[in-house]
Amino acid sequence: MGIPCDDFVVVRQPETSGEPTVITVNCPDKTGLGCDLCRIILSFGLNIVRGDVSTDGKWCFILFWVVGRDSGAQPRWGLLKKRLLGACPAASRASGLYNSFYRLQELLLLEQQPQVFLIKFCCYDRLGLLHDVTQVLCELELIIRRVKVSTTPEGRVMDLFFITDTRELLHTKKRQEETMDALRAVLGDSMTSCEIELASEDIAACLQASSCLPLAIIEEMSSFELPQEPPGGYRPLSHNLSVTMDNSLSPVHSLIQIVCPDHKGLLYDIMRTLKDYNIQISYGRFYSSLNGLCELDLFVMHTDGKKIIDPNKQKALCERLRLEIFHPLRVTVVSRGPDTELLVANPVEVSGKGRPLVFYDITLALKLLRTRIFLAEIGRHVVGDREWEVYRLLLGDENESNMSKDKIVEKVTKMLMGWE
Repeated sequence: MGIPCDDFVVVRQPETSGEPTVITVNCPDKTGLGCDLCRIILSFGLNIVRGDVSTDGKWCFILFWVVGRDSGAQPRWGLLKKRLLGACPAASRASGLYNSFYRLQELLLLEQQPQVFLIKFCCYDRLGLLHDVTQVLCELELIIRRVKVSTTPEGRVMDLFFITDTRELLHTKKRQEETMDALRAVLGDSMTSCEIELASEDIAACLQASSCLPLAIIEEMSSFELPQEPPGGYRPLSHNLSVTMDNSLSPVHSLIQIVCPDHKGLLYDIMRTLKDYNIQISYGRFYSSLNGLCELDLFVMHTDGKKIIDPNKQKALCERLRLEIFHPLRVTVVSRGPDTELLVANPVEVSGKGRPLVFYDITLALKLLRTRIFLAEIGRHVVGDREWEVYRLLLGDENESNMSKDKIVEKVTKMLMGWE
């Protein structure tokens, strides 16, 4: 099937401190490659401030200018390059060696589901515990698929994390010991037990996400109209949102022009929407200015090589892009009897992949609010014709008297959108 070449991805560090790092991807093309690359970059906590894309349908050349978050942590550039290389199609795709046999083999690999493991540990509760554990798992490249967290009145916590391993090594004793050592380092003597095992189907079935969702979050997920109020009650330059399509400037491409406020993962949100609509980018430019506005020019076509001519398809695509740019995540707080429940939902790609670092940002926001998490779960739900990843967190009893629901929604939204 071909072996990805190490030169497909080049990471060039800036000569001057404070300047962006430049990532060059030069490899065979495939529909949705830009989405896959943007998802990986986002998962490393990096923001794309500029981008250039060019392809002839067989081979592509992509440039990303990226900057890190303000946390001060140094990105793991070598590991990022390895993950980006893994997303690049094999060189045989663009050669005569790439035939139906290799395509079949590639599809079979994509259909193989990664092994799901269960990390089960007990410890004493403390403020920010769940975020600290989530941070450790993210640093180890362990992807959280589902989580069940329960706290007893005595302050003891039982955490069940269903995870997959990006490195596909969690079945080995060395990788399991590395994971448990990292958890012990952050939890200290408060951790009383820790076990890692392959999750059986019976165990996973017993811990399925709750089938019933509150009406408030269902209404938000099923709505295709732009909300009257900005998400979280805060949107920088929210009036500057424009998505237009023009077929007069190119004989073979439709031009999509976007002007919008910036947010964390903006380019990913645009790329995943185009990928879900089977739209291929032939040429594109993305630029984020210092005043918080972004401009994009994208020359696109259907995967069959045709322009987007149908007015209904044009309207549907532009409306979906506006919605995904303005409202990429849904955040709400509801009353659950005497308790307060935070719900966050993000759409899942048609490929089945979810948005990275959502749980990390949620738990960080709650930690900064000094709000304890009594119960948490992650599950997937189908609402209408879309699959959603839904995060449900039951907040500590002390929350009701300390802050309003609007304050929680605002803080979590700002964290998720990178407006902090």
